[in-house]
Amino acid sequence: MFENSDLIVTAWNGSKLVGVSRTITDWVWCSYLADLAVSPDYKRSGIGKKLIELTKERVGEQSMVLLLSVPTAMEYYPKVGFSKEDRAFIIHRKE
Repeated sequence: MFENSDLIVTAWNGSKLVGVSRTITDWVWCSYLADLAVSPDYKRSGIGKKLIELTKERVGEQSMVLLLSVPTAMEYYPKVGFSKEDRAFIIHRKE
């Protein structure tokens, strides 16, 4: 997963990794924010929002940023600038 990502943005507290965002992108049209993770001890500190801002800055204004949310984060993403879309389709993976 890590090796095939186009953009990794991390947050550190000294030598401790406290947040990461992982994006797959074509750098022009679409950027898929595949993972956004913040250490539980650092949640609600603005790290996730900053990781998203830095990701958007790096992929540029011309590229949309999209993601799939886990159910427990559905309330979070609108608070950090995402709009909910109803024009997506999915073929679920086999588990």
